[in-house]
Amino acid sequence: MPIQQICTVVEKTWLSHDAVYMVLEAGDMVRQTFRGPGQFVHIKCGSSRLLRRPISVSACMEDSPEDLLSLVFESRGEGTEWLANRAVGDKLDVLGLLGNGFDVDWEGRYLLVGGGIGVPPLRGCAQCAQESDAILGFRSADKTLLIDEFRAECGSVQIATDDGSLGYHGFVDALVRKTLEQDRDYTAVLACGPKPMLKNVAKVAKEFGVPCQVSLEERMACGVGACLGCATPMADGTMKHVCKDGPVFRAEEVDWNA
Repeated sequence: MPIQQICTVVEKTWLSHDAVYMVLEAGDMVRQTFRGPGQFVHIKCGSSRLLRRPISVSACMEDSPEDLLSLVFESRGEGTEWLANRAVGDKLDVLGLLGNGFDVDWEGRYLLVGGGIGVPPLRGCAQCAQESDAILGFRSADKTLLIDEFRAECGSVQIATDDGSLGYHGFVDALVRKTLEQDRDYTAVLACGPKPMLKNVAKVAKEFGVPCQVSLEERMACGVGACLGCATPMADGTMKHVCKDGPVFRAEEVDWNA
């Protein structure tokens, strides 16, 4: 059951002109509600905005006297702009941890595939698995996030950029294919990013017989499955809520043609 907590900002860094790294003290939120890397929190962004903003958790840890959450997000609208302008010591009204995360076994071996702002939630996967490799995609070199952290926590890290300004010139699914052609001995592919990217990565993983889990992104209002705003079609004809049933699903569950 998610809890509502007044959290304190204890660290904040601008990673680029629009991306923020923020660490919160969160009471015992992690101890009470952690179910796997890839969950999110719902943050009240100022008194004048009715709807909370869903922010993926990059990493979290049980700590004393208060648990810690690290968030990485982009300032894209009024709500996230307000959040990005909070300072160390400010208080935030946070609901979490919400949703279901990736199914990660410490003894497993994982290929982490992220695109853009979908990269940060995979850091928790790297910390929860004994062995992982990462393929991270960005629009350009100036949009990269957390590369040094992934290099410290993964066996190998490959970078792709849309414009070729860093690493491979192209999309991450091409690197996934190249990697699995050489080594398909992974417990699973864990992917987070734009839906077209997820569709292509899931297709490649299926070709090589490697299980794939994907984290979907949808607009949401309530964050707990009550408003139906984030309903998404499944392959079996049903509808599931990204906020409550996800955001992480097995790739074969999703209707990629919807």
